Amino acid sequence: MSDTAQSASMGMDARPLTPVVGAEILGIDLGNVDDAQFAFIRQAFDRHAGLLFRGQDLSPEQLVAFSRRFGELDHAPIMENGQTAVPGLPEVYLVSNIKGPDGKEIGSLGAGEAVWHTDMSYLAAPPDISMLHAIEVPPAGGDTWLCGMNAAYNALPEELKRRVKGLRIKHDGTYNSGGYVRQGVTPTDDPRESPGTYHPVVIAHPNTGQPLLYLGRRRMAHIEGLDLAESEALLDELWSYATREENAYRHHWRIGDVLMWDNRATMHRRDPFDAASRRLMRRTQVKGALKPAAYAG
Repeated sequence: MSDTAQSASMGMDARPLTPVVGAEILGIDLGNVDDAQFAFIRQAFDRHAGLLFRGQDLSPEQLVAFSRRFGELDHAPIMENGQTAVPGLPEVYLVSNIKGPDGKEIGSLGAGEAVWHTDMSYLAAPPDISMLHAIEVPPAGGDTWLCGMNAAYNALPEELKRRVKGLRIKHDGTYNSGGYVRQGVTPTDDPRESPGTYHPVVIAHPNTGQPLLYLGRRRMAHIEGLDLAESEALLDELWSYATREENAYRHHWRIGDVLMWDNRATMHRRDPFDAASRRLMRRTQVKGALKPAAYAG
């Protein structure tokens, strides 16, 4: 029996969300995943770079347990309200605009737009995987977008592929995805002087070997060895391919959704929503196992 037939006989299925990124996984309860189911999830994740699981009734502890099967988890950073994490679970980060009894938001990132980015790519070994579980969702807005970076690379003209081969981009560490200056960082207007880490423009996926355009975020980026004007022009050209609609999946949230994405093979963003509506997501993040390596093909 083939792997596909065996999975179907076990009630599991992976249905692509777009031709280039994302799949919905059917027939699996993430609170009770056996080894065969996890092997199916792992294989589908490498193939599709983003996975959606609907109707998941998970406690924070169950979310952590499932996430940990992919590797060691990062501890949540200190949030804008001074909280560090869900009590007793330092791996869980709250993404929310809901205000607590003290009038402060219980989580981070509020109700505004989060621009296209790769999570924490300013680190030498950025996180491998990010995962969100929807607890409360607004009636409209707050959609999360994924774009496939293998598709973005494949869309580049051959001349542009040759031009960027061997180049590195500084992934800026000044701002978070909500546009806030990170704690302890002094902002500068010159991307050549900002804090961050240089990574290859095109990396190889460590599991599949696929070439991936690896951009991080546009703000304050700089291409090593180029003057500022030349770097800005080349970055604008690369970003024009990365964020095309045909490379993207737009996710409309429902309560109980779990959406996970490969931080190396995708970028993501979030639409704004009415600040008077409530939104609460629990997030976990798998630590980076390796530094991004240049694609040699």
